Amino acid sequence: MAPSVKLTGKTSPDGDLEDVRLLDEYEDEEVKLSEEMRRIQVRITGMTCAACSNSVENALITLNGVVRASVALLQNKADVVFHPSLVTDDDIKNAIEDAGFEAEIEPETSTSQTNSHGNVVGQFTIGGMTCAACVNSVEGILRKLPGVKRAVVALSTSLGEVEYDPTVISKDDIVDAIEDAGFEGSLVQSSQQDKIILVVNGIASDFDVQLLEGILCNLKGVRQFCFNKKSRELEVLFDPMVLGSRFLVDEIEGGSYGKFNLRVRNPYTRMTSKDLEESSKMFRLFTASLILSIPVIIMRFVCPSIPILYSLLLRQCGPFQMGDWLKWALVSVVQFVIGKRFYVAAWRALRNGSTNMDVLVALGTSASYFYSVYALIYGAVTGFWSPTYFETSAMLITFVLLGKYLETLAKGKTSDAIKKLVELTPATALLLLKDKGGKVIGEREIDSLLIQLGDMLKVLPGTKVPVDGMVVWGSSYVNESMVTGESEPVSKAANAAVIGGTINLNGSLHIQATKIGSDTVLSQIISLVETAQMSKAPIQKFADYVASIFVPTVVAFSLLTLIGWYIGGVFGFYPVEWLPESSNYFVFALMFAISVVVIACPCALGLATPTAVMVATGVGANHGVLIKGGDALERAQMVKYVVFDKTGTLTQGKATVTTAKVFAEMDRGEFLTLVASAEASSEHPLAKAVMEYARHFHFFEDPSATTEIQYLEKEPKYSGWLLEASDFTALPGRGVQCLINGKRILVGNRSLLTENDVAIPTDTENFLVELEESAKTGILVAYDAVLIGILGIADPLKREAAVVVEGLMKMGVKPVMVTGDNWRTAHAVAKELGIHDVRAEVMPAGKADVIRSFQKDGSTVAMVGDGINDSPALAAADVGMAIGAGTDIAIEAADYVLMRNNLEDVITAIDLSRKTFNRIRLNYVFAMAYNVIAIPIAAGVFYPLVKLRLPPWAAGTCMALSSVSVVCSSLLLRRYKRPRLTTILEITIE
Repeated sequence: MAPSVKLTGKTSPDGDLEDVRLLDEYEDEEVKLSEEMRRIQVRITGMTCAACSNSVENALITLNGVVRASVALLQNKADVVFHPSLVTDDDIKNAIEDAGFEAEIEPETSTSQTNSHGNVVGQFTIGGMTCAACVNSVEGILRKLPGVKRAVVALSTSLGEVEYDPTVISKDDIVDAIEDAGFEGSLVQSSQQDKIILVVNGIASDFDVQLLEGILCNLKGVRQFCFNKKSRELEVLFDPMVLGSRFLVDEIEGGSYGKFNLRVRNPYTRMTSKDLEESSKMFRLFTASLILSIPVIIMRFVCPSIPILYSLLLRQCGPFQMGDWLKWALVSVVQFVIGKRFYVAAWRALRNGSTNMDVLVALGTSASYFYSVYALIYGAVTGFWSPTYFETSAMLITFVLLGKYLETLAKGKTSDAIKKLVELTPATALLLLKDKGGKVIGEREIDSLLIQLGDMLKVLPGTKVPVDGMVVWGSSYVNESMVTGESEPVSKAANAAVIGGTINLNGSLHIQATKIGSDTVLSQIISLVETAQMSKAPIQKFADYVASIFVPTVVAFSLLTLIGWYIGGVFGFYPVEWLPESSNYFVFALMFAISVVVIACPCALGLATPTAVMVATGVGANHGVLIKGGDALERAQMVKYVVFDKTGTLTQGKATVTTAKVFAEMDRGEFLTLVASAEASSEHPLAKAVMEYARHFHFFEDPSATTEIQYLEKEPKYSGWLLEASDFTALPGRGVQCLINGKRILVGNRSLLTENDVAIPTDTENFLVELEESAKTGILVAYDAVLIGILGIADPLKREAAVVVEGLMKMGVKPVMVTGDNWRTAHAVAKELGIHDVRAEVMPAGKADVIRSFQKDGSTVAMVGDGINDSPALAAADVGMAIGAGTDIAIEAADYVLMRNNLEDVITAIDLSRKTFNRIRLNYVFAMAYNVIAIPIAAGVFYPLVKLRLPPWAAGTCMALSSVSVVCSSLLLRRYKRPRLTTILEITIE
């Protein structure tokens, strides 16, 4: 049996809590269950730290009938042994949910069952969507598919993210469903790492294709492959347990004897190329339509002024004139060949019971075209010739395509943030080749997407680090500003972690890959930005509702316009002089009706929110502020209170011992040895400060040269000077205790000593008060029930803390400080910062209660913490901001991840949110105002007053430009500049 693994950290005096356990400990353990007991596993959603797992565990243990409950944070599971006669599965599930988490009982496995597979998240491109109604239609279809757990579709990126059970439904089934709904669908990537797309160079004939197929057929582990001759892309599905991606590439290149050269296609690069293809296609359609429409326009408006040309057009050719034949032929190509996409998209929408802008365009252009055809045929049969409006249809399609082309270009710019992040990763990496003895014998350049865990890589000066890793040789400075936002280069030496995408400045490094693919920091940043861009802000619900009723309302209003103007003319409600030359009441009314249909723009409403959210999340990422969703972005603008954790958030988190006073008859070295021996098993920053001070005292080392790893090591060469401690216990909010030389030692605050009946003399109390009033934390030490000394520990404030606090107050946001420290120290720190509301001596769970107390009156509360110890409060807050988490992106409790360890980003987050939603409101006002004003004008409501009639082609131009205007309005957010420390105080409430 494999040995179990258990990593535990005890609760510290300040309430910091770290406790990580692996479920393997419980799975490998042999548990003898009586026949009356059952054992189940529960999948838990929402746990973010050890505090969460402890709260779940406590909730389960308190249930009557539960014999044992063990919660594993890393696997998000609970292992529960219970008496089924006293407690049921539902009771266990309800207990977890009452603790604030989601729970799902996992099916019990048996020999006849296969192990349950986890859900897969797939990202699909969806082509052909034009407005919010299309998004609603696709989402509805995907969510109804069996096995699909979640489906989110984003109009601005033409992407859909689907979480599904691969044992129930496949990726191909999802693509088929998208295509059956009338849209174009293809898989971009999924969380299953069993697919690779390669660009194959060197294929010149069918023989080469057969050679490639032969190599793949003979490779063990290849499940399926498909080669596209046109794009030279090879798509391979393989079993990652049998075949590695680099081995696959090597085998293909080796099997071709060097003839084939393979390059991995980055999925994000494929998305960019698809965007370019879409814009290029739209431009081709527009130019073709324009080329065909110009002659029609010339024949209608220019030729009547040129007698020679006009006479040729009037020449009779069969039943129609030459000009009529030419216009009919040219416009038919525009209507049914170039404009085919509008008919196809409209049919898709109607078939699925929805409507969109394509329905309006198809209706408007068809009415104009078919009326013109009818007028020609009617004239040929009866001899009564009415004017045709072929140019209206052609111009309308041309201007709509122009608007679509401009919209495609503008929407492409909203994803610039992801493109820039993708470009940070170098295309290739230098792989170090070793012999069996581990000696480097050479190097080889490989595609960076083919790097595997454990690979040894060489990073030259001036080049980018290819993946996350650990330095094993060399020293250098690395510029991490592009990932973390920190401008100062960071020194890197052996055992230092490096982040993929950062730049090595001046020295060669050998690194070992520790994270690859989607696990790297850069990939997680991209994933967060993508998730945020695909998410919907609550305000988007309004646009979705309007979109669902917009088109039917416009069509109804258009019919009323047609009927109203026609009946009004027939019954003489307006004079016949209003009719254009050679027109009649029906044509006059029809032109108004067509204008109403084509001027209405649901796209402007549908794009108002997602484009702004997409740009804002990208801008935030560029400034080191990662936003996890549109809902978080929307809530941040309404923040009334910002609650700061003290240690590591307002302070630098680098505690140092400034005072060490001994009261007993022992020398300072002996005193520090006792304290360090007691604190050696603690993970708290204050304990590390004590350890560093004691080590420096004994060995006169430079404290900055001592790494944290040394404190955790238990080898004699690191801890030989420490005394042996037993029965170590960390007491939440009070301190630690243990036995040294058979005597109990207490290291902590007043509460710890008072609980253990240790007297604190008056002079010691006075000295402790002096420390606390000077913003220092006093640590009392008692040995064998006698107070032997006191330590004063200071944690300097961040330089920008006071300015940020004042800036928040100028913005109308009230700052609050919450800490587990004592009242005197807390008030001293708050006074220095200018914070008036302080909550001191608060346990970790109590921080969440503080958040809820501010939320009682409906206020929006933000919590700023380190993302680990403050996770319950971060989860309880309306807006959780995890600060200084540049190398730990996956913090589920926080809504914002502030990559830089800089409080200025709190200001940036709130300010960006306010500016974004001001822009969204402006977009909505414009979109609503446009439709409210333009539709009545197109319907001729003001015609009796000003004789203003908007022709259909002009109405179509207005419609196209309105959606482009909304996208361009959102793009203005790209010019956002975060407030500097020198200008923060000038911010006013917007």
